[in-house]
Amino acid sequence: MKKAATFILLFTTFIASALLINYQRHSPQNELSYDDDQEGLKDQIVFKFSHVVAENTPKGLAANKFAELVNEKSNGKIKIEVFPNGSLYSDIEEFRALKSGQVQMIAPSTSNLGTFSPEWGVLDLPFAFSNYEALQEGLNGKIGEQLLQSLQKDGIQGLAHWSNGFKQITSNKGPIYTPKDIQGQSFRIMQSNVIQSQFDLLKVNAHQDSFNSTYQLIESGKVDGEENTISNIYSKKFYNVQNYLTISNHGYLGYVVMMNQKTWNQQTPKTKQILTEAMEEATAWNNQQAEQINKEQLELIKQNSSIQIHELNNEQRKDWETALLPIYDKLAPTIGEDLVEELKELQRKYHAQAPQ
Repeated sequence: MKKAATFILLFTTFIASALLINYQRHSPQNELSYDDDQEGLKDQIVFKFSHVVAENTPKGLAANKFAELVNEKSNGKIKIEVFPNGSLYSDIEEFRALKSGQVQMIAPSTSNLGTFSPEWGVLDLPFAFSNYEALQEGLNGKIGEQLLQSLQKDGIQGLAHWSNGFKQITSNKGPIYTPKDIQGQSFRIMQSNVIQSQFDLLKVNAHQDSFNSTYQLIESGKVDGEENTISNIYSKKFYNVQNYLTISNHGYLGYVVMMNQKTWNQQTPKTKQILTEAMEEATAWNNQQAEQINKEQLELIKQNSSIQIHELNNEQRKDWETALLPIYDKLAPTIGEDLVEELKELQRKYHAQAPQ
């Protein structure tokens, strides 16, 4: 009888405790209050966008513009977190971060894409585009579209081309007017076999290194100079550690905005639509801003620096073009004969339009 009574007592206590816990869980005074903002946070999609340049450059401004447009078009449901200045990853590390899903978007220099697709080297060919109009026709036409499609075989969704503009030459050994003036110097360059071939041809000791290492390399004397757009020279203050600047417009510098293909495929049609529309608008905005930003920041360099500036005249420019012309035939088989011929056709078109 004692065992039975003990069992009944324990069983009754158990039932009472269970009922009490259940009541406490569902009691109005213990419920979390409903909040529309909490629901918004719960449903919000966040994409990390990593890049390596300053916010006041064409790419930096375009990334912020894109984030702003996405926020507006999605009513805050989609957030683009922009991390500039290599604050997350360097231009050497960001591909691995994209592949592993640590970031969802990057916008690397097209010069760094040769390891994925040799076709991208077409944009690194010397004097590829004679002006901004030719540049936009090339990026928005067959050349640009073929390059974006080439990324798919590596599991990458190419979203857009963002232009920075044309590269110039800075050095502590100058001034540099002709190809002979640069011989024997050491330069930091991007990771590009096409650019490496150009500097080899010019008899320059080229060091492939990350963008954010450039200032230190110059300041320490490990290199004599570098090549970059005015916006990068200005934003990174290379003019403070360089004595000479040559306005050469000898090469194109731009970026491709990309996502991991798997990440892109996981998005709903509505999310893809918002991202696509915002990217198209940000790209058009970038196209309008890039040329102007480089012009304005060249004037700021003139006002705030003692660096000596020289602009190539037509005769000097032709000397550089002639010196670097062999690169086209040498690298066409690697880049792709059709792509190189497409570029040459574009060059012929704009050369014919140029005043004689």
